[in-house]
Amino acid sequence: MSTIVPVKVGNYTYLYESESYRDEKGNPQNNRKIIGKLDPKTKKPIYKPEFIKRITNTNEYPEILSEVMKTETEINFSISDIQGSTVKEYGLSYLFESISEEIGLKETLEEAFPRQWDQIYNLACFIASTGEPYLYFEDWLDKTENSTGNPMTSQRASELLASIKNEERMRFFGKWGAYRSEREYLALDITSISSYSEFISDVEWGYNRDKEQLRQVNLCMLIGEKSRLPIFQTIYSGSLKDVSTLKTTLGLATDLPLENITVIMDKGFCSKNNIDSLLDKRKKNPKFLIAVPFTHGFACDLVDDAYIYIDSLENTIVIGDDILRGVCKEIEWNKNRKVYAHVYCNTLKAQQARNKLFGYVSSLVEEAERNPENKKLAKDFKKYLIIKSTTQGNEVTARHEAIEKELDYAGWLVIISNSISDPRETIEIYRDKDVVEKCFQRLKNSLDLARLRIHSDESMQNKIFIGFIALIITSYVNKVMRDKGLYKSMTMKKLFKSLEKLRVQYINGTRILFPLTKTQMSVFDAFNFKYPM
Repeated sequence: MSTIVPVKVGNYTYLYESESYRDEKGNPQNNRKIIGKLDPKTKKPIYKPEFIKRITNTNEYPEILSEVMKTETEINFSISDIQGSTVKEYGLSYLFESISEEIGLKETLEEAFPRQWDQIYNLACFIASTGEPYLYFEDWLDKTENSTGNPMTSQRASELLASIKNEERMRFFGKWGAYRSEREYLALDITSISSYSEFISDVEWGYNRDKEQLRQVNLCMLIGEKSRLPIFQTIYSGSLKDVSTLKTTLGLATDLPLENITVIMDKGFCSKNNIDSLLDKRKKNPKFLIAVPFTHGFACDLVDDAYIYIDSLENTIVIGDDILRGVCKEIEWNKNRKVYAHVYCNTLKAQQARNKLFGYVSSLVEEAERNPENKKLAKDFKKYLIIKSTTQGNEVTARHEAIEKELDYAGWLVIISNSISDPRETIEIYRDKDVVEKCFQRLKNSLDLARLRIHSDESMQNKIFIGFIALIITSYVNKVMRDKGLYKSMTMKKLFKSLEKLRVQYINGTRILFPLTKTQMSVFDAFNFKYPM
């Protein structure tokens, strides 16, 4: 027998059709299927169209059908009612809210910013959905239905950027990090964000990763490898190098459960001082996995030692289309600590590097014979070639020793860790760190943060922080789209545009949801979210 059961979930009460039965062993069981929900204001039931269609054809629940027909008969709007109605976009804000509740973002914002969490959340949703300057925030808020119901002007958005304090941001990072970081490995990397501002103290000349002739700030970020969600960020002066930021980043992340975290780092963070610090037993440090550049002599020694025995079937690792060799050796570090040293050889990459360099040097030889005074290539001429003037012309020969030296460690990779000893697991974890680079690109290209058009340190910090919240949301969207194959049929922008078309209309206080399209339903199905009501 079927009954209608109300179930409260968050701010909503959903209606389920519950059917009791007994299984093969005679144990009582029940099947539940959602059929609608209670209107938050009137507390009257709103049933799903497919449920109404079913009971109309089967004459089930005659009392419900009678009430529905009565309600539909009572709703009779005049032309002036409809002309005075308002229509708001709802589908995308519903998706963002569902994501924020699913991953614990909304809860963390409420705990960290009890007075202004809703303003921060709405600004982040605005950036995530449009990427436009804050000048247009008020217009977006006016046309969008959001759960906070908090009106906010563009002027108040600017005031918010100046009002969030550093201790509040750090409180959020602590709570968010504690909520997320125990679940996965964290990748750490750094990027530069260019700015025209003359008033931000951290904007300085430095190594610009986008090759732009502008001053910059450096943004360092920790990101979960499995969830692909940003966990923590901090900002440094634009002149600082990657290797000098590690201690400070971990020092600022004091509220994160560092002892439960494994941090994945690229070669730019590798230095003897950094590794010594990470191995210091007196400090609360994360576990780590870090690639070692061949400017460190011990990395060269490890490769030279492994060269003899690495090429065997037992050391073969197959990852997708890649086939490489990998071995692990426990070594002593600084005379009192042990670390695992992983050495990898990718013969295909080594051969590709050799072909590329040989081809380039061959073209240099031809150019040097024609024009040995080429100023653009003078540096490479000196590095790779010997050019002698003779009575017959220019005699050009290659510096074979220099070429072979450059290729000595092509295709080789050295990674050290204080916790992971399996070569396959190590290389898989390390390769997954490319999630950081993709997050940086979304932050700079899609969220209107490639230029910091602001004029104070606090506003700069807070604009990037709100972009960080937006990035959490869009990173989740990206992960689901990738995992569920949605990118085969649409871009993220197209997905957003599709959901923006799902609207609600208010006529004399009655809320009417537009019918869902097939595309919109497929999106919510992919995210495993209930259809909006």
